[in-house]
Amino acid sequence: MQFDNSSPIWVQLVGEFSRRIVTGEWAAGEKMPGVRELAADLGVNPNTAQRALAELERLELCRSERATGRFVTHDEERIDEVRADLATDAADAFIRRVRGLGMAHAKARTLLDHRWDTHEHATTDEHDGGA
Repeated sequence: MQFDNSSPIWVQLVGEFSRRIVTGEWAAGEKMPGVRELAADLGVNPNTAQRALAELERLELCRSERATGRFVTHDEERIDEVRADLATDAADAFIRRVRGLGMAHAKARTLLDHRWDTHEHATTDEHDGGA
């Protein structure tokens, strides 16, 4: 993972861990990697990883169980809420960028529809073994 200077690393980790949960990389109910393992894999201080995980708990995306570790929430509605929040953030960023380029709404929608179809076909091809 590449970090930038625009926000604290722990905040960036919350975003990354949330992404892993909403995409199913870390499935609902699954045991999550430990603090030390995450810190080592990401090249961050364990305290930074711990702070990010504590925030995930506050956001109700995971829970701690004494002596067994952390687990992704079983609450699919909560996961869907976070997915919608992340999608909204991405949509807002897209709108800011295309408006900044002076693109009209209709052209931006056409562009988005075209790119959506392009990515949908690429994903389908990948799942079909490139057929």
